Amino acid sequence: MPSTTILTADGKDGGKVDLAESLFAAPVNEALIHQAVLRQMAGRRIGTADTLTRGEVNGGGKKPWRQKGTGRARQGTKTAPHWKGGGVVFGPHPRSYQQKLPSKMRRSALSGVLSAKQADGALRVVEGFDLDEIRTRTMLARLAGWNAEGKVLLVLPKRDEKVELSCRNLREVRVLLADSLNVVDLLEADTVVFTREALVRAQEVYA
Repeated sequence: MPSTTILTADGKDGGKVDLAESLFAAPVNEALIHQAVLRQMAGRRIGTADTLTRGEVNGGGKKPWRQKGTGRARQGTKTAPHWKGGGVVFGPHPRSYQQKLPSKMRRSALSGVLSAKQADGALRVVEGFDLDEIRTRTMLARLAGWNAEGKVLLVLPKRDEKVELSCRNLREVRVLLADSLNVVDLLEADTVVFTREALVRAQEVYA
């Protein structure tokens, strides 16, 4: 069973903690992870783009000019696509971009990403943040002590106003709940920081 070091608030060694093998030592299927990412990104699309067809454009009840004798090509309506202000051919219409992926495949993709982060040494488990007040400078000191570099994903067991507001002005730090993990946020993060309670919660939900 894999394990990792628990870090205290000031970055010192606080012992060892076991990691669920099904979550942090799972096979990494890159094709499955790619499919899960495409599904999540597609689900973010609103799909409200719309254009008017020739039947939806106002006007067009009368021929622009008579059929014969003008020397010009015959025209039936000004709503035709080749007229300015006419309808659009094959334009976008409201639709859903949602893609379906079985829950077992979604969990397998999530386990693969977490396992890759653990193998790369990008996973941190901490006792807690030990914040007495909302202070960004203190949060930066905590992250430096944990050697959390680059884009950081903080995983919490539940909402914590002090942590969330202390990270609000940090562009490279994102806060997420343990039961809301997803492959896109994990892949974007250079370092993933779990609290001990968040790790327990994540293993209860996903392992």
